[in-house]
Amino acid sequence: MLKLTNLQKNYPDFSLDCSLEALPGRITGFIGPNGAGKSTTFKAVLGLIHSDGGTVELFGRKADTIRPSDLQRIGVVMAESGFSGELTVTDISRILAAFYPDFDADWFREKAEALSLPMKKKLKEFSTGMKAKVKVLSAISHNADLLILDEPTAGLDVLARDQILEMLREYIENRENSSILISSHISGDLEQLCDDFYMISGGKILCHEETDRLLSDYAILKVSPQEYETLDKQYILYRRQESFGWSLLTDQKRFYIENYPRMVVDRISMDEFMMIMLKGEKL
Repeated sequence: MLKLTNLQKNYPDFSLDCSLEALPGRITGFIGPNGAGKSTTFKAVLGLIHSDGGTVELFGRKADTIRPSDLQRIGVVMAESGFSGELTVTDISRILAAFYPDFDADWFREKAEALSLPMKKKLKEFSTGMKAKVKVLSAISHNADLLILDEPTAGLDVLARDQILEMLREYIENRENSSILISSHISGDLEQLCDDFYMISGGKILCHEETDRLLSDYAILKVSPQEYETLDKQYILYRRQESFGWSLLTDQKRFYIENYPRMVVDRISMDEFMMIMLKGEKL
């Protein structure tokens, strides 16, 4: 669906060099701290900024051969953009119908009503959560094959986030050859939604992993200085010094559970994974 190979963008104080792939039938997460390069990557893919090198392949086509009909197969949510506050949901429906031949007006209206979005009320009177629902609904409503979503749940309460995540689950379940590339600072959303994820920092991809493997095979070991000295470190990826000794990242949790039964072995989250990789030391 989407393949980036050494996509580059250079600024005086920042350089992006990103390679990743969003495959059919999968939801791919894109994680990293603020300023890591997530939004820059999305903007370069969409042609909103000029890239300085590398290749973008969309639906098997290189960037210079992408057709307008290919772009109509993309649904986009950008964190810093949205519809005019003077528009209503009805206005948006008419605009989308004019731009996209495959726009489903009946589905859009039914889904808007199910999400409690008033059709004739101006967006400037909507809550943050309601505006986010409109953006995601609009991205999905024209039968897009690829969704590129930049922080679609940012600033939302638990209920609004859950409704948006459910929309995305329904989308991928009903369109087996479609794909989603999504960034979010809310790691819990990505843990329950994504099949795999890429982590970026300082404009570089640090890792690519399956979400199920992260949650099943990775762990944080918490050891004293004495335990650290005698520990078999062949499966330790990163370490971070703590007041009690060391926090250690491993991708072989079972090995340490079986061989060190008294050791503290904590289940890992995406937040903890990202923190120890960014703040820790690679072994």
